[in-house]
Parts: sequence; C-alpha cells; structure tokens
Amino acid sequence: MSTSASLMSRPKPAQAYTVKQDSILIIDDDEALVELLARRLQRYGYRTITAGCGTEGLAKARSLRPSIIVLDLRLPDADGLQLCSQLVDSPETCAIPVIILSGLEDPEIVRRCRAAGCQYFLRKPYDPNALLVLIRQAIRDCQNWQADDGNCL
Repeated sequence: MSTSASLMSRPKPAQAYTVKQDSILIIDDDEALVELLARRLQRYGYRTITAGCGTEGLAKARSLRPSIIVLDLRLPDADGLQLCSQLVDSPETCAIPVIILSGLEDPEIVRRCRAAGCQYFLRKPYDPNALLVLIRQAIRDCQNWQADDGNCL
C-alpha cells in the first residue's frame, strides 16, 4: 500500500470546537432563592457563581468576570445600588450587564436602579421565565456591543 493510500484511508480527527459557557454571578443573601435560581439556570446551560454579600460579590465579579450579574438590593454588608454603581464604574466590570431583583416597594426604585447603571429591573417575587428572557437579552446585547466596540464609556 502506498503512503498516499494509507493517508486517505485514515479517518480525520474530529474538529474541536470550544463553546463558551455563559456564567451568571448571583449576588443575594437569600440562600434558598439563590439555590433555586442557580439550579434553574444550570438546567438551561449557564454556569452559576454565587455570593451572599456585596463584598464577596464585588470580588468575584472582578476576578471571574461573569457574563452577567443578577443583584439583590438588600445585602447584609452593602447597598445594592452603590454596589451596582461600583460595578458599572470599575474598568474590570463595566462591560458586565447587571439585572437587579428587588422586593422594595419604593415607587422611585426603578429610576434609581437605572441611574445606578443596571440594565434591567425585575420585582420580587418574579416570574422565572421573565428573568430567563432578560438574561438572554442582556447577554445578546452585550455580545453585540462588544463586537461593535468593547470599551466602556
């Protein structure tokens, strides 16, 4: 058998593709809600990272650079609005979309959240399907934005 014939008979190795798994950082001190949300998101193929307080959440956001952050406003060690502002103002995290979940009844809360830099606001108790739609949209918007420019303003 000639060399060229033996090369032709060998199967080609499978092409390796790397698929980036989107990661979601959940910053909330309600352990039951975090566990339920994390499991649901994992079923949809997302990698979840959790933090039970603002300090831990900020550190994880800066070091792990998740695809998106889901943030509660009431945290044991931080004000969620201030944390959102820190995330938006930091060069390491400014390109990460933030979705705020809150049960606060303040009529001005949505405006205050938007002013702090969050992309979406969802009131607790929330529809899990609505949150999933917002997560998908925020990731898609971020990917389009990064393809255009990728720099924080």
